[in-house]
Amino acid sequence: MTAQEFDRKKYNFNSDWKLKSGDLAQAKETDFNDKNWQSVTLPFAFNQNEAFKKDITQLTTGIVWYRKKFKLPEGITDKKVFIEFEGVRQGGTIYVNGQKVGLHENGVMAFGYDISGLVKPYPAENTIALRIDNDWKYKEQETGSTFQWNNNNFNANYGGIPKNVYLHVTDKLYQTLPLYSTLKTIGTYVYASNINIAQKTAIITAETQVKNEFPATKTFSYEVQVFDLENKKVADFSGQKTTLNPGETKIVKASKELDNLHFWSWGYGYLYTVKTILKVDGKIVDEVATKTGFRKTAFANGEVVLNDRVIQMKGYAQRTSNEWPAVGMSVPAWMSDFSNRMMVESNGNLVRWMHVTPWKQDVESCDRVGMLQAMPAGDAEKDAKGIQWNQRVNLMRDAIIYNRNNPSIIFYESGNEVISEPHMHEMKSLRDTYDPHGGRAIGSREMLDSQEAEYGGEMLYINKSARKPLWATEYSRDEGLRKYWDEFSPPFHKEGTGGTNHSNVNGSKVADASPYNHNQDMHAIENITRWYDYYIERPGTGKRVSSGGVNIIFSDSNTHFRGAENYRRSGEVDPMRIPKDGFFAHQVMWDGWVDIEKYRTHIIGHWNYTDAVTKNIYVVSSGDKVELFVNGKSKGFGTQSKQFLFTFENIHWESGAVKAVSYDTNGKVLSEDEKTTSGTPFAIKLTPHTSAEGLVANGNDIALIDVEVVDKKGNRCVLDNSLIEFSLDGNATWLGGIAQGPDNYILSQKLPVENGVNRVMVRSTLKAGEISISAKFKGLQSANVKLKSKPFVSKNGLAEQLPGDNMPSYLEKGPTPKTPSYTIKRTPVFVRYATAASNQNDVYKSYDDNELTEWANDGKSNSGKITYTLAKPAVVNEIVVKFTGWRSKSYPIRILADGKEVYRGNTEQSLGYITIPLKPELAGEITIELTGTNSEKDAFDAIVEVDPNKELDLFKDKSAANAKGQLRIVEIEFYKKNEN
Repeated sequence: MTAQEFDRKKYNFNSDWKLKSGDLAQAKETDFNDKNWQSVTLPFAFNQNEAFKKDITQLTTGIVWYRKKFKLPEGITDKKVFIEFEGVRQGGTIYVNGQKVGLHENGVMAFGYDISGLVKPYPAENTIALRIDNDWKYKEQETGSTFQWNNNNFNANYGGIPKNVYLHVTDKLYQTLPLYSTLKTIGTYVYASNINIAQKTAIITAETQVKNEFPATKTFSYEVQVFDLENKKVADFSGQKTTLNPGETKIVKASKELDNLHFWSWGYGYLYTVKTILKVDGKIVDEVATKTGFRKTAFANGEVVLNDRVIQMKGYAQRTSNEWPAVGMSVPAWMSDFSNRMMVESNGNLVRWMHVTPWKQDVESCDRVGMLQAMPAGDAEKDAKGIQWNQRVNLMRDAIIYNRNNPSIIFYESGNEVISEPHMHEMKSLRDTYDPHGGRAIGSREMLDSQEAEYGGEMLYINKSARKPLWATEYSRDEGLRKYWDEFSPPFHKEGTGGTNHSNVNGSKVADASPYNHNQDMHAIENITRWYDYYIERPGTGKRVSSGGVNIIFSDSNTHFRGAENYRRSGEVDPMRIPKDGFFAHQVMWDGWVDIEKYRTHIIGHWNYTDAVTKNIYVVSSGDKVELFVNGKSKGFGTQSKQFLFTFENIHWESGAVKAVSYDTNGKVLSEDEKTTSGTPFAIKLTPHTSAEGLVANGNDIALIDVEVVDKKGNRCVLDNSLIEFSLDGNATWLGGIAQGPDNYILSQKLPVENGVNRVMVRSTLKAGEISISAKFKGLQSANVKLKSKPFVSKNGLAEQLPGDNMPSYLEKGPTPKTPSYTIKRTPVFVRYATAASNQNDVYKSYDDNELTEWANDGKSNSGKITYTLAKPAVVNEIVVKFTGWRSKSYPIRILADGKEVYRGNTEQSLGYITIPLKPELAGEITIELTGTNSEKDAFDAIVEVDPNKELDLFKDKSAANAKGQLRIVEIEFYKKNEN
């Protein structure tokens, strides 16, 4: 190793903090007495123990102070010292040694300061203090404006310092930090170009911003080293020598083509470490390690392409807080991986974080587990203007700069709802300025006809495009508790019953709360039903396709709730990440990049009833047909609906086993699932989970402990709801779990299992040693599990072990397959031109690949007719059409092929498109005409809009709902069967 002039260091600055609520005017002073303040290890929100105990609007707000004493390392004199916060909530004023350093107010993004001139060298003690205000109505001091995203609907307010903090010590010739708003610097940028997936090659470029704060000119060389996942050096290359004058900043770069690359992919979190090195006279003076991955993307033809393979978006719109009971968002890195990896294991491939930028820990976690991300900046339910728009632009700029090296981010989201074209252009220019080579599309919700946005998609509806990809930004908004199996299982919750606390952001109340109080059967079926509409319009089904969608949400959230509980229960897992049946339903339906690639079957529910029970059994399967067996005896084949749902009606329960076997059309077995009857509850079983390196005694690490009630054979007793009593001994503090009951049992050492299982948490202290957790319940064999926490070294407030260090990557899905991800299902037949009895100038709008335009007749039944002349005569087997008023209007129509009737009927309501089968006739013209008057009834009245007055599918035509002689077509497509 070349002799080093100076060793740059990044320190973990999370240890040894003190916390106190209240506005204490003198708390910034170095000699302030904080002896009796609460001692905490960051990340730590001052109100985090209220998570899931209180609803989002009731989380404690106010002024809090954080303080810390620290010493610089020995020998550090005349160097640069920077403090980096991954974020505070909401507005924080930072003091060092009694002097104000700065004010940061957006409550979301990372920021930092140069504190070189304020800190004293070793052995002197330094003091850092923060005054933080997390008021929901916090106003920016300079402008008097609130922040649009500081919103008690969706952005859980975990106040104080809920994220990590670092201290950087560098030479005066150094690579800058990517903290633009406060330091005006952009750091390092590593990217790949000329990517050849088949040959496994790409040109890797590392560019970095370098600043000289010496009083003299400095000349340095720039070197880059690339290390693979096993820390083996695979490349070494250099840039040109550079000279910087005092105070000057320049960007330097170096490139080299690398071969035998492992490309980052879905479920294949392969990462490289790129070291960028500055040398003066052959000696290293600065070195930055950037962990990143290389992948290729494209966004065209209505499709998203990853590493030359089309991938349909299948995933979750997850609250950015991604919180857990009693600790909020402030969990150790391994728990972020635990949660985010489960999204991948459910066969989700995209997480759309909602409204605000995720913290760096979740961003890096998605890199490791191979989960694609859509990254917002900060917004609410609408566009903004003036100061609030400027706040959004500044936050997006900072977020792009801070996160542009993270390969899992493939979408930048400019708004949770449609924004203006000038605003979209402004956001796009930020991407093009700070991340021109990252292979990321920038867009927003809706933006269906935008010329600026590179992707779009509505919240609930099915959109299709032959150009930019359109995917649903959130769908399947129903809710259900994990506790409720069905109406035949304790506690015998009747489907849909329960109170409602729900009101929309516009103030409207929900009269019918049933969609928000599902049992597991119905919640899983709703997930299947909602996904089906995207699946049938997937890539391979035509020229215009749906690029998928994300289900809201993955884990139950301490945010905007709708049903009987005080938190959102739309998750496919509960707040402790215990799966509901919806998790397994997605696992079945999503097992492939586009088409199904691995067949699965899952029996919804359990097999523990009484002789008096006869019920429907539901099976989710990707097979063509499913047969059910009870104790080996066939109950026949299920009725298939929505592609994946198979219903077996009136199955009488018998103790033993129920098995579902799926087959292809030729009778070949594809997959199966079996559930057995468990015996009488006999014992408690405890199973611990920690990071791969074990529990660390840093005062912040957490161990999870699964608690199950099992029979004598060790099978989970799926109907047991026993109230387990826990005891804790040793070097840990109790955090507990969550269940339905007083205060949701938050922090309680008594916790019921639900359906035979629950999960609790304990947090390490600062002292390493043994930890014992015991669990008991009358009549059950008790259980005990022992853990041993490992020492954590922190000296004078600084630690060298960084959060997330040495976290393993998830590689189970393997590299991107080389085979196509779908087969062509049908062939489009193109329209040459169209004619109509009225509004002839608008006929093109019915096939213009723009869902915000339409053709409509003049409202008279006798003019409800449009004729399409095909590019050449063809046998059209199917018409795919989106009628205006798609969810509420039914159109009585007939379809003619060269004058011969090939269809007659009333169109069905939908959440977008319908497919109409035609009698096969060779024809050059297809005519659609009304045969009667329209009928009007919302087929989806249980689906609640965020704003029910938007008239999303009526183009704000107030007369549309009452019109009886209208034929209105948004988009129409014609298809013929494949000749093979």
